[in-house]
Amino acid sequence: MDIKADITRAGIKKEEIDKLKSRIDDEYRKLRSGKIDMTGWVNLPFAYSESELAHIIDAAAEIKKKCSILIVIGIGGSYLGTRAVTEAIGARGSIGLPEQERDGSLASWINDGVNIIFAGNNFSAAYHLRILREFLGNDVCLCVVSKSGETMETKAAFAMLKAALETKYSEEEVKERIYVITGKSGSLRREAEAEGYKVFDIGEDVGGRYSVLTAAGLLPIAASGPNIKEFIVGAKDASEIAEEDPSFFDYAAVRYLLGQKKTAEVFEYYEPQLSYFAEWLKQLFGESEGKDGKGIFPVSLSMSADLHSMGQFLQEGRQCFFETVLNVVSPTHDFKVPSSAGEPLAGMSMNCLNNAAMNAVMRAHEKSGVPIIKIDIPELTPYYMGQLMYFFEINCAVCCGLSGINAFNQPGVENYKKEMKKLL
Repeated sequence: MDIKADITRAGIKKEEIDKLKSRIDDEYRKLRSGKIDMTGWVNLPFAYSESELAHIIDAAAEIKKKCSILIVIGIGGSYLGTRAVTEAIGARGSIGLPEQERDGSLASWINDGVNIIFAGNNFSAAYHLRILREFLGNDVCLCVVSKSGETMETKAAFAMLKAALETKYSEEEVKERIYVITGKSGSLRREAEAEGYKVFDIGEDVGGRYSVLTAAGLLPIAASGPNIKEFIVGAKDASEIAEEDPSFFDYAAVRYLLGQKKTAEVFEYYEPQLSYFAEWLKQLFGESEGKDGKGIFPVSLSMSADLHSMGQFLQEGRQCFFETVLNVVSPTHDFKVPSSAGEPLAGMSMNCLNNAAMNAVMRAHEKSGVPIIKIDIPELTPYYMGQLMYFFEINCAVCCGLSGINAFNQPGVENYKKEMKKLL
């Protein structure tokens, strides 16, 4: 089973999709040609050598031996892809049952990993004070991710956390506990080389929101536990499916067509482990597509919790949106509701209830005329997370191409930075 887009509730006719097939194929071939700037990510699943992977895996093993906590310092694409994966399938840092309660047969793909904490994604002193407290009683390593080294949130947090590291360890130990993932030039690269930190490259032709298959994602993901080789194989298989199966791009086609009428896309998930995957989707589409007065505004909702806050709007509010449901077909855990809950809940499986809620919402909203796309994810494993992320990356890029948008720049992001520098 592979990642599938169910478009039967989207309200788009097959003939409309068929008319787009040749344009979609053209956009896809452009991406694969290597002639478009910042598309190095397209071939990443095939580009890794065994020596490159071994270098990353060895470094992750070092981190596991040295520390119980890895603090990943980065913002935007330098951290959201990593957090999406570690929250969904990470060994210790994930939402879910305590380690000793996991069913080994269901979680056999999980290796022992360190806890991951994320820093440098805001300027909050209170947030970072909580992270500094983790230095007490824990062995800590830092992994700083920034292509330029000049991102202010990341730069400030790295300086602060490095100072804390220097109060805890000797000068030589500090060097051995800092891992830098950056571009081939820039202030962070110069500092890393001068200080003797272990350095990994982010490809110059890969943008942050497409960088999860570079060391920026692979090193911290491997340190947190999941098997990154399986993650890469999942992305590779998704790339091969894109070559062979035209329906792989049905999501891009339907999304493009719905975008002619709707202004927002609501990403909905019924497994809380996908909360940061939805955050990554918001960045992927928002930063890729929001240009030239165009784009579909990405929103995320956690179901069924948000049905009790936003359900009324989805059902009867202004229909400026369509819904994309992220459906995990086989969740990793389940149990039955005790008899004390009474009918009809007693003895029911939690997954059965979750599935009933999802299907009830889709039926109710479809009756109200809301277009719905369902993305079926077989399981939350490294392999399927690799497939899933590549699926959305390539569909996002194709959808932008159909709209005549450059998916790989973000000129608007620089405006607030210029204004902030003036204020500082």
